[in-house]
Amino acid sequence: MADIQPDQFSKSGAEGLDAADPLSRFRKEFYIPTLADLKRPTLAKASDELASKPSTYLCGNSLGLQPERTAELIDAFLTQWRTKAVTGHFVEHSDSPLRPFLDVDDHAAQLMAPIVGALESEVAVMGSLTANLHFLMSSFYRPSKKGEGRYKILLEGKAFPSDHYAIESQIKHHDLDPTDAMILLEPVNPQSPLLTTEQILLAIDQHSSELALILLPGIQFYTGQYFDIQRITAHAHSHSIIIGWDCAHAVGNIDLQLHDWDVDFAAWCTYKYLNSGPGAMAGIFVNERFGKVDMESPDQKFWPRLSGWWGDDKSSRFQMTNRFVPRPGAAGYQLSNPSALDLSAVVASLQIFNETTMKDLRQRSIRLTNYLEQLLHQLLQKLPSQFEIITPQRSQERGAQISLRLAAGLLDHVLESLEAEGVIIDERKPDVIRVAPAPLYNNFVDVWQFCQVLERALVKAITSKAAQS
Repeated sequence: MADIQPDQFSKSGAEGLDAADPLSRFRKEFYIPTLADLKRPTLAKASDELASKPSTYLCGNSLGLQPERTAELIDAFLTQWRTKAVTGHFVEHSDSPLRPFLDVDDHAAQLMAPIVGALESEVAVMGSLTANLHFLMSSFYRPSKKGEGRYKILLEGKAFPSDHYAIESQIKHHDLDPTDAMILLEPVNPQSPLLTTEQILLAIDQHSSELALILLPGIQFYTGQYFDIQRITAHAHSHSIIIGWDCAHAVGNIDLQLHDWDVDFAAWCTYKYLNSGPGAMAGIFVNERFGKVDMESPDQKFWPRLSGWWGDDKSSRFQMTNRFVPRPGAAGYQLSNPSALDLSAVVASLQIFNETTMKDLRQRSIRLTNYLEQLLHQLLQKLPSQFEIITPQRSQERGAQISLRLAAGLLDHVLESLEAEGVIIDERKPDVIRVAPAPLYNNFVDVWQFCQVLERALVKAITSKAAQS
């Protein structure tokens, strides 16, 4: 890592790296909880200085922090609703930064498109992640009727549970047997949870004659592994197989180029790296070739999908003809009137992303995770065999996350110490912690601070474990 020098692996060095990074300015756009915010009962008697100290929040892969402007946009929506009532669907409020209710989802799609590398028409902001996966699979999973030929779905064996459940239930919906119709990719090396690109391509080759669909994650939630979306998509297409991507951990994290990579469809949530709040409105991508509509004969020419009110042609929607004419592009896959309140929070975060580029954020992310990795290797020299990094070593093969597998019996002790010092990370039982420096608001000092606290936590845990044995 040529851009990080040995003398920068100190707090003053980390502060210097932050001062030199122009993207550090975005940190002030977010609320970072203090220790008192997180642990009020515990810190009731603590000094004011300790209580007001910002936490070290490295958990944006589970829930992103709140942008300061979120409250402003939500308040603008409340004003718009209060003062315009039903006319707010069509009439702009002179002082509002939001669009009329009828257009607020289009505005969100406009802001979302550059974040996922898509045409604006290929993106819709709608629903929730798993519901959207169901909607998309109802359109793109078209198995042979008798369970012969192409009817199987390829997915990870360790897919996020919701994805697994959705795929399994879609297969059952077609009266097929999941034990037969699901092809699960498992790591070849039992000591490593990673899946190589070559393994995935080989599985596609081996099952090409029976695969109706492939659904994989852009970033694997457990390891932080970044799958080669472009290469895998092209390989699937070489066998005429439709492929979709769950980008929940990829959006706002890596520089997605869904259009240029010719992805068929994708879905994602917005509450992780996109910082829109728990359960916020999600997003979909539908390649432009599936969103085209022949307005002369729409009943015959548009790609099959579940249909609803909000996917109907905007110009005739209120004529109540009961003749569904889908909007062109991903917008035609929408079903219900979206929550303008919810979309206000989504727009607040997307505005920030549109003040920079995912290319620049990705480069900052790589610098942060490389810095984290080198500090962890230094720590391993002091405390050998107490943890291992299970995320790919090459920065181009991982997102804004490094996962550590701790030595047996250390996890609970380490978590207790991290929490006591205001370090927030994610854990996966029985032995893994996931550390995610989000490039918009985390900085080098956060990474340095985490490693300092982790060292103390490991020493304490090792001592406690030894005393018990």
